[in-house]
Amino acid sequence: MAETIVIVGAGPKLGAALGRRFAREGASVALLARNPDTIHAIEGSVRRAAGEASTPGRILALPCDASDAQGVTEAFRRIREALGAATVLVYNAGAFQRGGILALAADRVEQAWRVACLGGLICAQQVLPDMVKAKRGTILLTGATASLRGSAGFASFAMGKFGLRALGQSMAREFGPLGIHVAHVVIDGQIGAAQERSAPRPEPAAPSSLDPDALADAYWQLHRQDPSTWSFEIDVRPAAEKF
Repeated sequence: MAETIVIVGAGPKLGAALGRRFAREGASVALLARNPDTIHAIEGSVRRAAGEASTPGRILALPCDASDAQGVTEAFRRIREALGAATVLVYNAGAFQRGGILALAADRVEQAWRVACLGGLICAQQVLPDMVKAKRGTILLTGATASLRGSAGFASFAMGKFGLRALGQSMAREFGPLGIHVAHVVIDGQIGAAQERSAPRPEPAAPSSLDPDALADAYWQLHRQDPSTWSFEIDVRPAAEKF
């Protein structure tokens, strides 16, 4: 069955790699990001990847603020018209205000939480009715070390990521029995630059950053898991990362 993936927070690293990974499998891909320049910069690479598929899907790039319910509704309406109902949603949007507790501005923290957490709910509400009707679908949420541990100076980030993880747990318990796989990916480390597919791999060593294409493979594997062995949460990190 043809797939349609919506990537919310489609940036030049993980978002672009996810677009390419699913496009190579023949999926239609919708790229959403707040900055139009960002999505247009990666759209070309996703279209080229789609050309590698035996039956290429369609590619759509739209500016969208995930924290704006009205804007999200309009973006998903356009996606349904152009690509059909989403079968996969990846929520990769994020924002935070770095600083100590006494230095945090409440309005900026609230906006960061709206992007990192509330937007996940708003976007999920757009795809879940179609997924429930089809009795299938995948929702993948991008987390971080801050999903599990609030570090000094990163309270704003942790508030959003803790909340997104909790949202994912609730969605998984409510919609898993209905055939919808909800999973949360804890990314523990920095995402590096994408490697050229034709470039030789470096000599064996412990990498210090996550390869975005390898990370996209992990998301693809989660999506393709058999329902008898669904994971709710995986954590991924480069070999050199201490934990």
